[in-house]
Amino acid sequence: MLPSQVNKRIGQAMHDYSMLSNGDHVLVAVSGGIDSLVLIWLLHFWQHKAPISYDLHAVHIDMGIWNSEMTEPNPVEALEIQMQKIGLPLTVEKSLSLTEDIRTCHSCSKLRRKQLFDLASQLKCNKIAFGHHKDDLLETLFLNMFFSGNISTMVPKQELFGGSLCLIRPLAYLEKIEVENMAQNAGLTAVSNLCPLAGDTRREQVQKMLQNIYDQIPGAKASLFASMKNVRKGYML
Repeated sequence: MLPSQVNKRIGQAMHDYSMLSNGDHVLVAVSGGIDSLVLIWLLHFWQHKAPISYDLHAVHIDMGIWNSEMTEPNPVEALEIQMQKIGLPLTVEKSLSLTEDIRTCHSCSKLRRKQLFDLASQLKCNKIAFGHHKDDLLETLFLNMFFSGNISTMVPKQELFGGSLCLIRPLAYLEKIEVENMAQNAGLTAVSNLCPLAGDTRREQVQKMLQNIYDQIPGAKASLFASMKNVRKGYML
C-alpha cells in the first residue's frame, strides 16, 4: 500500500530531523485536505511498524462556514467518514475566528495555529504534526521572498516554547503528486474547502508560477529544494 521509495523518504525525513520519539503524544492537525488525511493515515500506519510507541490525537478546527442551505455536504460530517476509514476518532473544535474580525488568510491561519497550540497543551501533546510536503515548503520560500522580503520557509521540525512543544512535518520530502497517490491507494477523499477565498490566494499564484518553471526547466524542483539546504551565507547581502 505504501511504495518502498516513498516509505524510504518518509523514514529519511523522520530520521534526519528526529521527528518522533518513544512516548510522544502527537496532535495531528486534520483540515480535511488530502495532505492532512494522508498524514494521519500514515502516522496511524506507522504505529504498527515503528520501533517506538506514540499516541495520536486527530484534531479538526471547524471554521463554521457550512450551513444547511448550502448544496455541499457538511464538511465535518464528511471528514468524520474519512476518519472512520482510517480507524481513529476525531476531536472537533469550533474556530476562534467565529468570534473574531478576520479579514485575511494570514490572520485566520495565525489564529488557528494559536488554537492548536492551546489544544496541544490541553491534550498534553508535546508535538503537533502538519501535512505540509515538498511543494508547500518551496511555495512558502517564494511567498516569503515576494511578499515578506526574507528568505525562509517552513522547516520539517521546529521547537517552540523552550522545547516543550515541537512542530513536525513528516511529508516534507514528498511531492504533492506522491501524497495524492498515497490517498488514492488508501481510499481517502478530500473534504470540500468552503472558504470563499479558496483558489484565489497568493499561494495559488505562486503555485502556478512554480509549475510554469517546472514545466520549462527539467529538474528545477529538485534543484530549488536542494538549495534550501545549501545556502552560501558568504554570498548573501
